[in-house]
Amino acid sequence: MKETIRFKLNGKQTVLEVDGERKLLWVLRTDLGLTGTKYGCGTGLCGACTVVVDKEAVRSCMLPVRRIQGKEVITIEGLAQGDKLHPLQKAFAEYGAVQCGFCTPGMIMNAYALLLKNPTLTREQIIAGMENNLCRCSAYNRIVPAIESVAKKR
Repeated sequence: MKETIRFKLNGKQTVLEVDGERKLLWVLRTDLGLTGTKYGCGTGLCGACTVVVDKEAVRSCMLPVRRIQGKEVITIEGLAQGDKLHPLQKAFAEYGAVQCGFCTPGMIMNAYALLLKNPTLTREQIIAGMENNLCRCSAYNRIVPAIESVAKKR
């Protein structure tokens, strides 16, 4: 059954008429055309679908859209300010942490949520916080230093 879902998406008020059980991932990708958030495993294990909801990293493939009612959602598309990339996006590019690019949006969004909680993360905290975001290309040796460089600048 369709429901009216109201939330803030990437800084803009959004209203949708949608089945409340539909997963946020598919609403973002299919209904709203925000394809930066990726479908990986569909079970919340890989992190490719990570978005930030009220400053918390969440797996959008597992989240029914009704659970974002009244909340703020940020996707990879919402990090840049116009043509100005977010520092994490810049760092991932500078450190070559975007090998195939499939996991990159989820990695960046998870790192963004971690930095919201603790802007001066240590290397150990980054490794622990990123543990559940998987990269099949094994670019971890570039991903961790990219995040670390942003934490050090803060």
